[in-house]
Amino acid sequence: MQAFPIDAIRSQFPAVSKNTQRIYLDNPAGTQVPARVSEAVAKAMTAASSNLGGFFPDSEAADATWLAGHQAGAELLGAASYREIIVGQSMTALTFHMSRCLGPRFKPGDEIVVTRMDHEGNVSPWLALAKDRGLTVRFVPFNRETFRIEPEDLAAALSSRTRLAAINYASNLTGSINEIATLIGMARKAGALTYVDAVQFAPHAAVDVKAIGCDFLVCSAYKFFGPHLGVLYGREALLSEIEAYKVRCASDDLPGRFEMGTPQTELLAGLAAAVDYLAWVGAANGVNGGRRSQVVGGYAASTYHERQLAGRLIEGLRAMPGVTIHGIVNPNRYADRVPTVSFTHPGRDTVSIAKALGKQGICVWSGHNYALEVVRHLGVEEEAGVVRIGIAHYNSMDEIDRTVAAVRQALA
Repeated sequence: MQAFPIDAIRSQFPAVSKNTQRIYLDNPAGTQVPARVSEAVAKAMTAASSNLGGFFPDSEAADATWLAGHQAGAELLGAASYREIIVGQSMTALTFHMSRCLGPRFKPGDEIVVTRMDHEGNVSPWLALAKDRGLTVRFVPFNRETFRIEPEDLAAALSSRTRLAAINYASNLTGSINEIATLIGMARKAGALTYVDAVQFAPHAAVDVKAIGCDFLVCSAYKFFGPHLGVLYGREALLSEIEAYKVRCASDDLPGRFEMGTPQTELLAGLAAAVDYLAWVGAANGVNGGRRSQVVGGYAASTYHERQLAGRLIEGLRAMPGVTIHGIVNPNRYADRVPTVSFTHPGRDTVSIAKALGKQGICVWSGHNYALEVVRHLGVEEEAGVVRIGIAHYNSMDEIDRTVAAVRQALA
């Protein structure tokens, strides 16, 4: 495998290349954007800031931008068509919206499965729906040794009354990756729909919705180097039959029937540019072929680089007395995690550690990070939570070494 072109990668990101004294390790909460993304947003706002459906050039340009954004989302996720891609304000907003659209399919006594590994964006919408519809909610724990949802634990929660299983692809706190295709297969065999939160997986590895067999999958563009948008995949046949909550005069066509209000055309231009950037990463690592092939190849190269960085970070943290890493630390299992590393220390509160790093220009997060069920299941104090360090492919080994030294100093 050729050397990862880290200097060329970093040069694509103005914030990273210009702020050389700042280390962006807050990536699970939102990544930096390459120049082509901000340029695409600005161009769409200045050259064709029009609504859709008009018979004049600017509106036609907006139509083309809307379509290109949805097509890019389909290629990113491996969907069959842009008609399977719904774009909205955020993953959480899309999930609340889709939960309401699915609600009429369920009746009192039906069951919904959620997990203790998920971000609240894939828990609270289903709890609210259950409250409104008289549904039963069953929580599935993750295994505190493997840090994943084990098939036997999901099996214990499934029944003939299960109508939907909301499942996490990768944890935004422990970083662990579930055997998602296996879990989806189990839920579908039980007759349940599957709704997958891939927000933390999509920045680090290629998603293939057809291969894993899910009914729905949702992610966030601003966490894979794009603008602030949520992106939802849904099987076309299923989307066609679900009741859409919309205004009366809105189109019944897909995906528009699920996209409320005037679309954020400029951000859709940024979404397409973000997918183009991911394809560029593939090309920069010697991958040929179409955009989807280059995206997949770019992820593969980035994953290898990120694992080296995560390994160095985990090794450095484990060498510090008292530090507990809440996640997979066995080097033989690094393929089972994304490079998000969370830790606690009994002698230092998480806020003080994050503040100490922040004063040195090292951007990290502390707290529960909306992984409320995760910290509860781990027995971590809710508000204090953890110190979360999240690596992206534009981070360097030097940045990891500087961060390890800064944590050691903060704990001293």
